[in-house]
Amino acid sequence: MLKAAVLLADGFEELEAVTVIDILRRGEVDILTVSIMPDRRVVGSHGMEFIADKVFDEEKLRTFDMIILPGGIGGMNNLKAHEGVNKLCKEFATNDKYVCAICAAPVVLGSAGILRGRNAVCYPGFEEYLEGAAIGTDKVVIDGKIVTSKGPGTAIDFAFELLNLISGKETVDKVKTGMLLK
Repeated sequence: MLKAAVLLADGFEELEAVTVIDILRRGEVDILTVSIMPDRRVVGSHGMEFIADKVFDEEKLRTFDMIILPGGIGGMNNLKAHEGVNKLCKEFATNDKYVCAICAAPVVLGSAGILRGRNAVCYPGFEEYLEGAAIGTDKVVIDGKIVTSKGPGTAIDFAFELLNLISGKETVDKVKTGMLLK
């Protein structure tokens, strides 16, 4: 089974992060929450405080198969300004590992040059920052191992697409049934 990490920065969109974490954990995915801040404490865009499982460690994260970047303007700006995050995203994309971003976070991928020649989506109004991408209209866009989504309202769709990539349709169906979505 693939290992996934959700990278959390102050100002992240809580709904996007928690939805992904919850659905992947329900699907028994090995998922870790990682703070890119100086310690494990991270504050979301709506003032909710979280304690991440770990603090960012580039070397350890290289052993993972998927990294996930929640949006939120503040979170996106912090992710984009973090040299290690940018380096890791580029390495994952180059090494055919999953790089996933929702809402404003695809801007991080755009500024890193990861979206050139790819299909992608983001929160409306941020499209110009997806440098070189063909902008789609779907809630979630999968282009190879680059996965992007539009925002808080698409977080469930995004999470289930990630779960499908990691664990397959049977697990998705089981989790949806348990959540009364099927």
